[in-house]
Amino acid sequence: MSTTLTTGRPWRVILAFSVPLLIGNVVQQLYQFTDAVVVGRHLGVNSLAAVGATGSLIFLLMGFAWGMSSGFAIPTAQAFGAKDADGVRRSVATGTLLTGAASILLTIAGPLVAEPLLVVMQTPPELLAEATVFTQVTLVTGSAVMFFNYLAAIIRAIGDSRTPLIFLIVSCALNVGLVILLVGTLDWGVAGAAWATAIAQAISVLACLEYARRRLPALHVRRADWRISRADAKEHLRLGLPMGFQASIIAIGLLIVQVALNTIGPDAVAAYTVFARIGSLASALLASLGLATSMYVAQNLGARRPDRIRRGVTQAIWMSIGASVLLGALMIALGEPVVRMFVGDGSETVVEMAHLMLVVNGLTYALLGVLFVLRGALQGLGQALIPTVTGVIELAMRVAAAIVLGQLWGFIGVALSDPLAWLGAVVILVPAYISAHRRLKALPVNPEFATETSAMAVVGPHEAANAVDLVVTGSIPVVASKRKRRRARTGN
Repeated sequence: MSTTLTTGRPWRVILAFSVPLLIGNVVQQLYQFTDAVVVGRHLGVNSLAAVGATGSLIFLLMGFAWGMSSGFAIPTAQAFGAKDADGVRRSVATGTLLTGAASILLTIAGPLVAEPLLVVMQTPPELLAEATVFTQVTLVTGSAVMFFNYLAAIIRAIGDSRTPLIFLIVSCALNVGLVILLVGTLDWGVAGAAWATAIAQAISVLACLEYARRRLPALHVRRADWRISRADAKEHLRLGLPMGFQASIIAIGLLIVQVALNTIGPDAVAAYTVFARIGSLASALLASLGLATSMYVAQNLGARRPDRIRRGVTQAIWMSIGASVLLGALMIALGEPVVRMFVGDGSETVVEMAHLMLVVNGLTYALLGVLFVLRGALQGLGQALIPTVTGVIELAMRVAAAIVLGQLWGFIGVALSDPLAWLGAVVILVPAYISAHRRLKALPVNPEFATETSAMAVVGPHEAANAVDLVVTGSIPVVASKRKRRRARTGN
C-alpha cells in the first residue's frame, strides 16, 4: 500500500510509516527469539551455542544472496511507476531466473563447504557436529528463504506493502509452531530448528505465488518474457550486487567476532547467541525508524521539499535517541531475567556474560539510533558511497575489537565490538549529513504534487540476529502522480 510522506507533521508521518516496518521486524525477531528459547531449554546450552556459532557463516553465504535478490525488485518498481507493463514482466522474469541461479549455487556448494569453514572458524569441538548439521540443512533449504524474500520484494515493488507483511507474520507463526513440534516433541535436534524455518518459508512461497496468480495480473509473466536480454540481466545485477555486497561486508565483521568467541569457549558462544536474540528484538524499533526516514527523505526530495527533509531528519534523530535511551534502560534493568529464559539452572556463567553484553550495548544504544537515521537519510538522498564506507568502517572496528581487545581483555573486549562499530560509522555519518543538510538549506522550496512510495526494505530471515545494525536498502523509486509526469513531458 503506497503512502504519501510529503504532507503532515514530519515526526508523525515518519513514526506512522515505521509501524508496519516495526511489526515485520519484531515478528521476525520474535520467531528467532522463540527458536533460541526452545533449543536452549530443550536441548541444552551447548546446542544453543552450536546454533549461534553458525549465524555469521550462514549470514555470509545467504545474506549476499537475499540482499541481491531484493535488489532485483528495484527495476520492477521503476517499471511499474513508469506504467511499463512489459518492463514489469521482463523484470520479474529476469529477477526470478537470477534468483534461481543463485539458489542452485548456494544449495549445491553451501553444504559441501559448511564443515570445513566451521573448522577454519575454530568452532569448539563439542559444538562442531551440531553446528555442521544445522548449517547444512539451512543451506540445502535456503532457496525457500531466497524466493520468499524475492517474491515479497516484487509484491512491495508494485505498491502492496501490506500483503508481504501478512505473509511474514504467518510464516513466523508457522515457524514457532514447527520448532516446538520438531525440536520439543519429535526430538529432531538442532536440525529440527532449521527444518522449521525451511518449511515455514516454503509454505509462504506457495502463498505468495497463489496470491500473485489470483490478485496481481501485473506480475503474470508470459512465455516471451523469459527470453531475457543481456541488458536486462546487467541492469538487475547492477542494482542487486551492491546490496548483496553491503550485507557481506557486515557478515565478514560478524565472522571475525564469531572466531574470537569460539576461541574463548562454548559459554561465550552461548552468551553471545542469547544477547544477539535479545538485542535484535530491542533494536527493531530503531531499524524501523531508520528505514522510514529513508523513505521520507526520498519522497520529499522528489517533491522538492528540502525544508521538510531537514526538519524531518532532525526530528527523527531526537525520536531515535529517546527510543534508544528507553530501550537501553530496559535491557540493563530486565536483561538478567530475560537471559534466564534461554538457559536452565547451572548456567550462571552464560547468564553473567550475556547480561554484561546487554549492559555494554544498552549504555551505547544512542549511537545505534543516530546511525540508523543518518544512514537512512543519506540513502534517501541517493548517496551510496558514504553508507558503503560506513559498512567498511564497521567491519574494521569489529575486527579490531575482536582481535586486539579480545586478546587483551577476553570476553569484555569482544563485547565492545558492536559499540565501537557504531561509533566508527557515526563519526563518518555526522559530518556527511551536516554537509548534506547545508546543501538542502540552500535549495529552493518548490513543492510539486505529492509523491508516493512503498517500503522497499530488505527482509530476509537469517540466523545472524546479532547484526542489529543491518540496514540494507537500494535506490528508492519515487513515483510521481500522473498529472506531474504529464506536466514534465509537456513543460506546462
